[in-house]
Amino acid sequence: MPPSSVITLEKTNLYKAPFHKALSIQSNSTKPVFIKKALITILLMVFLGSASYVHADSMSDLIAQKTVQSELAVPRAKISTSSTIQRTRPNYSTINNTSYTNIQPTSNTYDYHQQTQNTSGANVSYRYPEIQRQAPAVLPAFLSGNYDNVDSKYLPLLSNAENHSSTAAREVISTARKMALNERAIIQGGCWDYLNEVFKRAGVTRDTVHKGAYRQGPYANSNDIEIGDWLYYINHGYNGVEHSGLFVGWVDEAAKQALILSYAGENRREPARYRVYDLSNVYQIMRPTI
Repeated sequence: MPPSSVITLEKTNLYKAPFHKALSIQSNSTKPVFIKKALITILLMVFLGSASYVHADSMSDLIAQKTVQSELAVPRAKISTSSTIQRTRPNYSTINNTSYTNIQPTSNTYDYHQQTQNTSGANVSYRYPEIQRQAPAVLPAFLSGNYDNVDSKYLPLLSNAENHSSTAAREVISTARKMALNERAIIQGGCWDYLNEVFKRAGVTRDTVHKGAYRQGPYANSNDIEIGDWLYYINHGYNGVEHSGLFVGWVDEAAKQALILSYAGENRREPARYRVYDLSNVYQIMRPTI
């Protein structure tokens, strides 16, 4: 260091102005040893202070750099509060095989099971609602009987007459059947007396809905006659005499052939019988009423 030079140390942040003046030292000082030690001490302090600032600046940069890298590596999570519910439906267009299996019926109900297979090979089962079926009606016991006063082929016609008639007519038809087939009742008198007893036991009265004369008429049309009617007609099968009987039903309406409950009477001691009569000339109709 030249003898005439003056060393000036300035550190704005570390040293203040009075201390700066004290460090202006000439080389011709009488205390060279003290100055040398002071100078070394000052230089060491300056170096250490600069190193600490450099270290501090490097750590701040390092933290900032790590922070940026962390933000780039891990993106922020996006949270959505909305949701969507999607219902799955069978794809009916892919069903290509349908088979029905009849399940064992119980209590007159039938349950069908349908199995379908789609293109993916998975079996899908569909259960159909149970189908309620009515039990068959119990057949009347008289249909299975053997009688000598009625042909068995006409028993279904007799049963149908009881099931498809008015209340008053049903009472008359069923009462007459019991008297003829079950009781084999014998009534004193002729046909009029027998049918009068039938209506009395059935608890019904009778109204005259058509009235004519035996030979003169007028005669009723077939559509004027109903089940349970008490008819007066010309008996073409027995010398054309006048006769009366209980109408059960048409065997052949176009030919005027009908099933009639007829009582012969005349002290024959025979029960009433069901026979087919020609009703071409019905001249009086009496209808049961309650």
